[in-house]
Amino acid sequence: MSAATWTPDNGDGTFTNPLFYDEFSDPDLIRVGEWFYLTGTTMHAMPGLPILRSKDLVNWEFVAYALDKLDLGPAYRLEDGRNIYGQGIWAPSFRYHDGKFYIFSNVNDQTTQMFTATDPKGPWTRTPMKRSFHDLSVLFDDDGKVYVVWGHQDMHLAQLTDDLTDVVPGTERVLFAADAGMGEGAHFYKIDGKYYIISANYAGGFRMPAARADHVLGPYEVNRAISLHEDFGMAPGPRLKTPKPPFDFWTPGPAASHGLAMHQGGIVQTPEGEWWGFSMMDFNSVGRLLSLSPITWKDGWPYFGLQSNLTRTPRTWVKPKTATPQPMRVPFQRSDDFSAPRLQPLWQWNHVPVDDKWSLSERPGFLRLHALPATSFYDARNTLTQRAIGPMSTPTVLLDASSLKPGDTAGLGLLNLPYATLGVEKRTAGLDVVFYDQRRDHVVRVKMTGTRIWLRADCDFLTERARFSYSFDGVTFTPIGNEVVLVYQTFTFQGVRYGLFSYNATGAEGGFADFDSIQVYQPHTHGLMQPIPYGRSIRLTSFRATTGLAAGHGRLASGAPTRFEIVDRRLGRVALRSGRRYVTVAADGAVTLEAGQSGTAQTFQWIETPTGELVLMSLATDRFLRIDPKTRDIRADSPGPMPDDSDGARFIWSE
Repeated sequence: MSAATWTPDNGDGTFTNPLFYDEFSDPDLIRVGEWFYLTGTTMHAMPGLPILRSKDLVNWEFVAYALDKLDLGPAYRLEDGRNIYGQGIWAPSFRYHDGKFYIFSNVNDQTTQMFTATDPKGPWTRTPMKRSFHDLSVLFDDDGKVYVVWGHQDMHLAQLTDDLTDVVPGTERVLFAADAGMGEGAHFYKIDGKYYIISANYAGGFRMPAARADHVLGPYEVNRAISLHEDFGMAPGPRLKTPKPPFDFWTPGPAASHGLAMHQGGIVQTPEGEWWGFSMMDFNSVGRLLSLSPITWKDGWPYFGLQSNLTRTPRTWVKPKTATPQPMRVPFQRSDDFSAPRLQPLWQWNHVPVDDKWSLSERPGFLRLHALPATSFYDARNTLTQRAIGPMSTPTVLLDASSLKPGDTAGLGLLNLPYATLGVEKRTAGLDVVFYDQRRDHVVRVKMTGTRIWLRADCDFLTERARFSYSFDGVTFTPIGNEVVLVYQTFTFQGVRYGLFSYNATGAEGGFADFDSIQVYQPHTHGLMQPIPYGRSIRLTSFRATTGLAAGHGRLASGAPTRFEIVDRRLGRVALRSGRRYVTVAADGAVTLEAGQSGTAQTFQWIETPTGELVLMSLATDRFLRIDPKTRDIRADSPGPMPDDSDGARFIWSE
């Protein structure tokens, strides 16, 4: 099985966001001793509430799920035409107190659920609370009292009872009215005797407000943005407006108020005394991804970002300090040959599975999915899913269809809304390879020879497109159907998932499908699509322009690009040298070409945007080098690359 997968650790003392290039939404993160623990939203997928741990906030390992399955009625089992898409487990609050781990999580149309364990590996005990708390955060105070903050737009606070299942009568109050700007997604802390609430707000563009007070009951002072506009230069893709056929879409403009910006998370302190922020960001159809940011305290507020560029997070930065270096690791293996006695922990079922209708042991080395009645892929039970991973990835599934019965369909799907599938259908006349695009209600059929087939989906989450193909020998793949448009949508509240499915459309149980393996290939598994060209001479051309950086006549100018030598300044940083002179940045962002030794003023963090263009962040200003598209002036004053490149901060380099 291929092990190459996205890692944020660049191997040079730096990391690149996101921490995982697959969905990890509504994160909450705590530190217990030398370990950090992380969990997040899992909605309708089972098992739920994954727990990861790390010693450096960059390299994570899987620990356990707090919840094997949550069966609260037919909708959780995809029965009676019902489902819990966009519902289930969401917005957890992760806490540790007095030797016990706690996760408090919302469940739609149910009370908030509390999960407890003395060891994060489990076992975990689930206890329903007496009421529901939207986007809650729990604080164990120093005096033994426990408080909960929750709400959407207006935000509430109350003291919890000793058993943590209800509100102490008479203690509930509204902390913030809707016009206070605190929004939702609260994270509640007590730091150096002060109370802090960090939240998320999307009014006027996604941002992270914060509030602080000397007393838990307030009064609270509000800072409307400790993180603002950070989208790393990503432009929003197509979005779903209506969740059923005929599907309706809209596409925001490329600079639509930084509509993908980091917007929900919190902060944590390391054993070395550093503060770091964590937050999710919408990354279009691949889902909501988790990013890490250095925290700068100023005037008593924990700002995401660096001293001279507060509220903005560098996509690539120096890793948190640790007592000992930490090895590179990732929490999940994505490819699977199904030879293990248990499913790999990345796998999750779409809703609660029927346990006696799937197996890894009936035919060792295969995943067997028995066909249960369903009208479509969307309501098929026992669909096994894993989160799609970006920026590009290709799952290839090997399927044995010899035991399908008439009416059965089995294969590989892109579980989204709308969805797309490529499978094998058994009809009276034999087996067909069948492609289906729900967006266009488009079907393509090809007669199948034999019973073994490779099914493939080439997914590009930067262009928001996918293309299916199939093979009868595993070598030559034939495209089938139209190009599939991948869309961001907030109806299932999940990004695209790869799904292995088997169902029968006649209303009866059918045969079974045997999945031999899945291989997930990723062409880009690190924060740079191209290695830094240390020691080489390159030209830097403005993105979407013919001009670039030009050295001549003792000065730096914009014009026909000339060569600059890339000098290694360690930690993924470079100096740009032309002869004996260096590109130099002044404190006010002015850029010149100066002779002498290189230092902070001549040093840039080499960073790529998610789409692969180069941006250079000056260590003198904590801001990005740019060529103004209108004046052609060169400055290092951009707070971050604009999605539409209107600031001129993106470059293409060539030798």
